[in-house]
Amino acid sequence: MKPVIRKAAPILLATVALLGLFMVTPSQEVEASPFDTLLGTWRGSGQVQLNSGMERLTCNAYYTGGGSQLGMAIRCKSDSSNVEIRSKLSLSGTRITGNWEERTYNASGSASGTAKPGRISITVSGSIRGSMVVNYSSSRQSVSIATSGSPLQRVSINLTRS
Repeated sequence: MKPVIRKAAPILLATVALLGLFMVTPSQEVEASPFDTLLGTWRGSGQVQLNSGMERLTCNAYYTGGGSQLGMAIRCKSDSSNVEIRSKLSLSGTRITGNWEERTYNASGSASGTAKPGRISITVSGSIRGSMVVNYSSSRQSVSIATSGSPLQRVSINLTRS
């Protein structure tokens, strides 16, 4: 071996070894959290079914966090009522746990369910019982809520990214 090559060989081997530490093979790729697609501000409309009847809604939704955490705030207004849903959710694998509340009707409870790309499904128990399903893509989402034990019976909204 020539002297220059002999001196450069350890440096070249060290460089290749370091590059190997930073390279990610396809089997090592980290899959994005289902929560990440929802992050940001959304706007739209829908309907609320109350004990007193059906009403049209205009809504804003805000999602914060990312990864294994999701903060959710959905605020909707109708001619005579408001719907304000807040939630703090944690994700472990595909399992969701956390809390959920509807502030206008003073209803709250624990949340549990599942998440996968494009769909979050949770069940709520506590002072209110119900379910919430969020179907989504990067630009659209639909939120369906059904409850019992509250004047708020159903909410159905469609949102687009703002």
